[in-house]
Parts: sequence; structure tokens; C-alpha cells
Amino acid sequence: MAVPQRGAQRASSNRPIRLTVLGLALALVALGGMAANPTPAAAAGMKVVVVVGPAGSSTSKYITSARRYASQARSYGANVVEIYSPNATWTKVKSAARGANVLIYLGHGNGYPSPYGPFSALSKDGLGLNASAGHGHYNVKYWGESYIRTDINLASNAVVILNRLCYASGNSEWGARNPTKSVAIKRADNFAAGFLRANARAVFAEGINSASYVLYGIFKTKRTMAEIFKSAASYSGTYDFRFDSVRTPGSTAWLDPYAPSRYYRSVIGELSLSATAVRGS
Repeated sequence: MAVPQRGAQRASSNRPIRLTVLGLALALVALGGMAANPTPAAAAGMKVVVVVGPAGSSTSKYITSARRYASQARSYGANVVEIYSPNATWTKVKSAARGANVLIYLGHGNGYPSPYGPFSALSKDGLGLNASAGHGHYNVKYWGESYIRTDINLASNAVVILNRLCYASGNSEWGARNPTKSVAIKRADNFAAGFLRANARAVFAEGINSASYVLYGIFKTKRTMAEIFKSAASYSGTYDFRFDSVRTPGSTAWLDPYAPSRYYRSVIGELSLSATAVRGS
């Protein structure tokens, strides 16, 4: 059973006010400080694909965020492809995503474990896209893990950014009961698996905050994926923990809840991978 559209919508549009204001303030300070002496990025030939799936009334806000990411990546010299609902179909997305160095997705998340029946690789832990083009922002079809790993072949050392999704970072839908630690671990691990099998080396999930720091880290620094994750203005570190991925042996996961059971940030993959390696791919 597909996740009801209102679920993922609530998960992203009702972020905690205090956390948002603090995150924005710290982000401005952090970016201002880092921009003083940026490391030159070899962005020529780098391909960034930005996708927004249908998310009902939240779609326009997602597109606004996505355009900021696209503008940011272009400012670093990357070649950017943008695909937005109501025309974000699987055919368009899978074609554009092949060979991408960075894939950014904003939209509904259909993960596992969830209240919506047993696991299905056909619909879980992938992308929620338009079932058909040009028919509004509510016609969602989920293309799950099996489609990602079979039909999308990212560039070597690619990075995936999942933004504003339910389940991807271990979180629940907005208004639902917060997950236990074991459930959050399974959700984050499962959601990253298909993308890691599609050639990605790191999968970042930001449930409620901006992921612009990831793009900055990739294009303007020599940091590792772990260092980039920690550089976020929203990084807490108080309740964070790491674990070895079960779904993707050899990968490491790092979850950073800002409070107990509040799992809105994660990264899974080869955390020692450097931004230089991503650019060099």
C-alpha cells in the first residue's frame, strides 16, 4: 500500500519552529565563515540532477528549495538538470540520473518498516514520481529499490541527497508515533540500499532542514562525507550514533537525532570518501 500523500506532506511542512530558526541562523554564520577561503572545486563536467516528485500542496515549496539547490550547484560550475512535478516521470528521471555525480530528490517517501503492509522492493525505498506527465501534483507512483538498483547507474563516487522525505532518515510521518531506535535504523538502512547499489558511495537524508551544506562540502572543500555530515548547522551530536549497514555490507551509517526518537538526519555509505574523490570521478 502506498503512503498517503498527506503523510509525507505533513512530515516536511510542519518542522519545529525553534529548530528551523536556529538552523538558518547557524547556516548563515557557517557558510559566511567557510566562504572566506573556499577550496577551488574541479566542477567542470560534474553532473547534478535535481528532482521534485508530486507532493500535493507542498510541491511548490519543494520546487522553490530545489531551484535553490540547482542555482547553488551551477554557481560552482556544475551541469545541472532539473525535473519537477507535474512532469517528473520515471522515464525522464531514470534517463537524466544515469551518470549523475549528485542526485537530489525532494518528495514523498515510502519506506520500510511502515504501517503500510509488507516490504516490497517494487514500491519501497525509492522515488515517488508522477504516474503520468502533466496531471498535477497528486498522481504519485512509487518506484522502489529494485527499480533504482536496476535502471539507474550513477557516476562512480556519486552522492545522493534525499530531502524532506518521510522514512529516509529513520523518521516517521508527521503526526505519527516517533520510531524506536531499532525501527529508525532499519528505515534509514533500507532507504539507502537501492541507491548504494546504483553506484552511489554516500546517501544523505535531511528530513526537515536544508541540504545546501552537502553541496558546499562536495564542491568547495576536501572534507570526507563524515566531515560534511558533521558540518551541518543542524548537527547535534548529543544523541548521534553509528552502525554497520546490514543491507549494504561494508557501508557505515551515522544517525544524528536532535532529541530522543527524532530521527531527521542520516548519512550512509563510505564515510571516509572525500569530496575530492567525488569531484575527481
